[in-house]
Amino acid sequence: MRNKKVNIFLGVLVFFLVIWMLKGTFFQPGSGDLKGGFKDVAQYRNENNTGPVQYVFVVSVKDTAWSEMETFGNYKPHLKGGTTKVYYFMEGSATPAALYPGAINFDSSFNKSCIAMYEKGPVGHTSVTKHPFKYVP
Repeated sequence: MRNKKVNIFLGVLVFFLVIWMLKGTFFQPGSGDLKGGFKDVAQYRNENNTGPVQYVFVVSVKDTAWSEMETFGNYKPHLKGGTTKVYYFMEGSATPAALYPGAINFDSSFNKSCIAMYEKGPVGHTSVTKHPFKYVP
């Protein structure tokens, strides 16, 4: 009788542990849970699969929540040894549709509209730069 109670207890315990793990697996937070109104506009990934992979994204936002911009950037793909850049533009402003590899990723006429840039380097260090193209006289 005592052995039957232990088996029932263990069975119920295992059942609840499995349910808890499945809930954690299928209900992970994502970029859709952020309140900044993020919307992907353009993206670029270089075709070089033998060297460092470079990801570049252009995103429009409704709100300038700087901490959410870093969180959104962390959700973007990144490969070890590569770089990931996310350029943020306010919704309704001029945004580039074509992106290029290298240090300059879009036409300089869009620099005034860029409000922030998220960058993740080859080692995994992240940074968010507010108004990255603002020139100081």
